[in-house]
Amino acid sequence: MILARYRRRFMLGALPGEVLVAVRATGMESALIVGGGLIAEDRTLLGGPESTRNHRLASTLPDGRAIDVEMGYVSWWTVGIAVRLDGVLVHESHPGRRIAFPERAARRAAKPLPQGFDPGQFRRNKVPLLIDVALGLLFFLVAKLTDLGTAALVGAGAGLALVVVQRFVKVDLLGGLALFGIVMLLVSAGLALAFQDDMMVKMRSTIVGLVSAALFLGDGLLGGNRLGRGMARYLPYSDIDPGRLAFGVGLLGLVMAGLNYGVARLTSTDVWLFYTTFVDFFLAAVMVLAVFSYARGRLLPRGYRGPKG
Repeated sequence: MILARYRRRFMLGALPGEVLVAVRATGMESALIVGGGLIAEDRTLLGGPESTRNHRLASTLPDGRAIDVEMGYVSWWTVGIAVRLDGVLVHESHPGRRIAFPERAARRAAKPLPQGFDPGQFRRNKVPLLIDVALGLLFFLVAKLTDLGTAALVGAGAGLALVVVQRFVKVDLLGGLALFGIVMLLVSAGLALAFQDDMMVKMRSTIVGLVSAALFLGDGLLGGNRLGRGMARYLPYSDIDPGRLAFGVGLLGLVMAGLNYGVARLTSTDVWLFYTTFVDFFLAAVMVLAVFSYARGRLLPRGYRGPKG
């Protein structure tokens, strides 16, 4: 999964060059292209001492000159390059700016990856995650063009189509959040058909949140042998306690259900639509980090081991 892309162009006389950078959940990759051809690549992983170094893209041009490009962060949110030919600086994307990780970020990133952390798990589940995002955007666009009831029915139809397609393809389309997103769309469609009421469609997150919270809390108290263990296999950690994970997700469900209820009751449909499509995802993403820490024992007193069931 690519989190950010950058392109830094430069000219060597009449010869065009560019550096392409991709920031992934597993690390950063860069490629040096001169005259339309790839001549050098570099890569750093997500964590560890090597993760904070600048990329060095070095090669020899057809005319025999040595090119050396240094690439790295010049701020918290963007990257820069410095191009040298035979050791002489000929181009800077950000003149006068130091190419280096921000000090605070460097100290944090230089630490070894947490024990049991497997960033490749994100890559293995990128298709279901992208499908979940696509279903959310489909609901948003159809709702803006028509109404909430139609959006719920269209979304449910798209979800059921994915369930059928999954039977004929080997790629996992419905793992993790994608299947949950389809369940949400089916609940919305059911509420729209049963009540013909926009407010009931808005209440989908609250209703599903309360039901799922009850199920996860119950599973957590029983050791997480069902829901907790099933969800843990999608996470990039090998030291997750399924009981704690289920209990934490249950608490998160209660919080998100309450927030959705408040936004649905106190704001307009447009505000709720924006919230449910974009804002609640980021809120949940922030809070789920605390759930993961709890599930790994990071927020508990030393020596605490439960619940184990």
